[in-house]
Amino acid sequence: MSRSTTPLRTAVVGTGGIARGSHLPALEKLAAEGEVELVAAVDLDTAAVHTLAAASGIPYASTDLDAMLADVSPDLVVLCTPPAVHREQSVAALRAGAWVWCEKPPCPSLADYDAVGAAEPGGDADPYASIVFQHRFGSGARHVRRLLREGAFGRPLVAHCQTTWYRDSAYYSVPWRGRWATEGGGPAMGHGIHQTDLLLDLMGPWTEVRGMAARLVHDVETEDVSTAQVRFAGGAVATVVNSVLSPDETSRIRIDCEHATVELTHLYGYRNADWRITPAPGVAEETVAAWRDFGDDEPSSHLAQLRVLVADIKAGRRHATSGTGGRQTLEFITALYKSAFTDAPVHAGEIGPGDPYYTALHGGAPGWAPAAPREEEDRA
Repeated sequence: MSRSTTPLRTAVVGTGGIARGSHLPALEKLAAEGEVELVAAVDLDTAAVHTLAAASGIPYASTDLDAMLADVSPDLVVLCTPPAVHREQSVAALRAGAWVWCEKPPCPSLADYDAVGAAEPGGDADPYASIVFQHRFGSGARHVRRLLREGAFGRPLVAHCQTTWYRDSAYYSVPWRGRWATEGGGPAMGHGIHQTDLLLDLMGPWTEVRGMAARLVHDVETEDVSTAQVRFAGGAVATVVNSVLSPDETSRIRIDCEHATVELTHLYGYRNADWRITPAPGVAEETVAAWRDFGDDEPSSHLAQLRVLVADIKAGRRHATSGTGGRQTLEFITALYKSAFTDAPVHAGEIGPGDPYYTALHGGAPGWAPAAPREEEDRA
């Protein structure tokens, strides 16, 4: 039977909070609509995976990803695991002939991301890996993206991207948090990545970034706050602020164009009502009314993105967050870290093999790279 008319046989890898809270509800919704079929669950925790499988009616549960891939041969593998294992698990799934939808952060480095891409067969209709960047897929972003692409607002001139959240000492008492190898980075990577991705999606290619980072409160390897100045190919300039030190939490994007200001303010997800369009003086009322007509409200969510991903796979299309569409955001974040740690501007395309930041976001920078293991740890 054609893939376009049959459910995608889907496996979930990792049964923690993000799987239970976001991925499984989205998958179960699409399963009820006949678009996917949940066929397997994998987790290192035997009790957890069997409990989840039983509760969700998933017929196959295992602690062994390779065994599951061999036994079940899923069409789609959904990775809800820590970033340190994304490369290995993505490559294994691709080599088994499955598409991959991977939670953010995508990988700990550009080298890892490129290794995943190298494992893809290469054709748009062949299996590929894609990243969970669900903020691109709400109706609000879709509407604003179209208006920007059509030039309705005129040229984008100035933008601001803000992810200012709050994480206390208890958050960082969990051993894997605040470490490059296990959390993948600080707020620039692990928290602000969704707003950064949406900014880049709306504004188009960036050309230069100048960053700063600091540890101001928490005893961690990574930063707990960062800022950046950005120049885009179209000439616009922007600021990006990422923080886990901000009691008044907000997520925000503002784009000032020739004919309007577009603004989104929310926290962890938006609806149409969270967007605001303010016209410049002299814009006709009927034009403004059309700009403000967002249509049916589809909140940004895992479900919104998953619908598009499933449709793309069935149609033999590249998904927007696969390949270069996902890499652009990781490259930007890598450049932000490199600029912050070297005190120099970084240009798009300059970080590649041979650059220390290509293989590690900290780049081995003094004061930022993980401390070398103690001699007694080496002998253990």
